[in-house]
Amino acid sequence: MVSYKFLQPYTFKNGAQVKNRVVIPPMTIQSSLEDGSVSRDDLFYAGLRAGGVGMFISPVANVTGDGKGFEGELSVADDRFIPGLAKLAATMKKGGTKAILQIFHAGRMSNSKVLRGTQPVSASAVAAPREGMETPRELSEIEIEQIIKAFGEATRRAIQAGFDGVEIHGANTYLIQQFFSPHSNRRTDHWGGSVEKRMNFGLAVVQAAHRAVAKYAGDHFMLGYRISPEEIEEPGIRLADTLQFIDELADQPLDYLHVSMGNVWRKSLNDDSEKRPTILRIKKQVHNRLPIIGVGSVETPADAEKVMDEGIDFVALGRESLREPQWVEKVARGHEDAIRYQVDPDALDELGLNPALMDFLGQIGTDLRFIGADREKKSGDSVVFDR
Repeated sequence: MVSYKFLQPYTFKNGAQVKNRVVIPPMTIQSSLEDGSVSRDDLFYAGLRAGGVGMFISPVANVTGDGKGFEGELSVADDRFIPGLAKLAATMKKGGTKAILQIFHAGRMSNSKVLRGTQPVSASAVAAPREGMETPRELSEIEIEQIIKAFGEATRRAIQAGFDGVEIHGANTYLIQQFFSPHSNRRTDHWGGSVEKRMNFGLAVVQAAHRAVAKYAGDHFMLGYRISPEEIEEPGIRLADTLQFIDELADQPLDYLHVSMGNVWRKSLNDDSEKRPTILRIKKQVHNRLPIIGVGSVETPADAEKVMDEGIDFVALGRESLREPQWVEKVARGHEDAIRYQVDPDALDELGLNPALMDFLGQIGTDLRFIGADREKKSGDSVVFDR
């Protein structure tokens, strides 16, 4: 049997140990109840996929009511959600898997329908450059401080619910990224302007979460940060900005950095002359200060091992973990030939893939490779599940 590096254990600097380097990344499954409570579908989906991977990052949970981005989304905005989240954490931790709760605020990537009549908010009153997006209301200084505090409170709730860690969602065009982006952030105060000031919101969120960890958690609780390296908008985030931000993040009280891309080997979106994969440029900037999770278009054991071979510490399986909940177990037992890379349409219930999720995947052009269907692979992108 092949001895894969991704099956080897890892010990974080804080002493937390994971049994292997394979991660289920956060993916939108649209299964929570209308108010954000954990549903039976959430638990069934998690239970099918826990036990094999070293780390399991939950679908994203909003930290405030006006931070909700879409229907069927988890919430960690109030203590009343703790009992349900405790059930989810216990389910995800089955078999020794580490359970991480991803937390966020959608900012302008929401709408008044989802927010039941409330206008979305953001760093500035600039609409996202996508069809049908509403112009958000610019947050006041007091509101910014309240949201930062809400991230800390969400971290406390995750700790009390029994999660092993929290991932701050600073990627995929949501509020933290909106503060970092010169497209969505046109402020001239402490929270905007120069690249250094555009970092302030994200860094303040990290500090708020860390204070909650220091006060409420044990030594081995993990705090991660997810980041998107570039935007295509003009003006927008460019890799030079991100490398500068990452240099700051690497010195924060974080335990890992999760680099969100549709293909782990993607090169620059804005500089065609750049031939180096962005993940390797980020790895060089981090300079071993934090472990890195790579994600995007990783499906086979050979794909995962290639990530390890380049010195990336963890590899995340997005869409493939939907198709094959037992991916790690089959590899570990030498049954690679039994791994599913296609889905039988009649097996969706068995895989915990509900109609809302399947409709969402169709809307965004993501195909699970159905058996018997002549379809092209459109994205292979774990990022799309975060919207």
